[in-house]
Amino acid sequence: MNPIYERDSATVTVRRARPGDVDAVRAIRNHAIEHSTALWTRTPQSAAESVAWLAVHLERGSAFVAETGGEVAGFAVYGPWRELDGYRHTVEDSVYVREDRHGLGIGSVLLTALIDSARAAGHHIMIAGIEAGNTASIRLHERFGFRVAGTIPEVGTKFGRWLDLTLMRLALS
Repeated sequence: MNPIYERDSATVTVRRARPGDVDAVRAIRNHAIEHSTALWTRTPQSAAESVAWLAVHLERGSAFVAETGGEVAGFAVYGPWRELDGYRHTVEDSVYVREDRHGLGIGSVLLTALIDSARAAGHHIMIAGIEAGNTASIRLHERFGFRVAGTIPEVGTKFGRWLDLTLMRLALS
């Protein structure tokens, strides 16, 4: 299965990620690490770490990229929510759009691809763990039927402040 999702065929196409996308994905991830609270780490991903990280998602078939004008403008992945066997039917999503491509609907087509892929793989629940102040991501997930399961205050820190984690869930089956 290799679905392609289009918002506007002239604007945004989503496809399964390939090994050659690693540098573009790494650039988007590292920008989020350096400039946002989307990823709760201060350490940019090295080239080797990026290759290994993406390879796991490629093997699972759970990585997608969005292209505009022939360039990678965003990516999305899902993976295990927890490693214990009892959680094997639950996955967590991650959606990232290049800073200069926000507002084009890229997040929506990427999330569509993730949900469709996770359903096809037989997963039961998709979790989104979102920094509570990221209202754009919360609204995106709400549009797809995710509901807030709860917010855990002050469980992370970045940029010298405590961060709250909002957990959202979507039933896939």
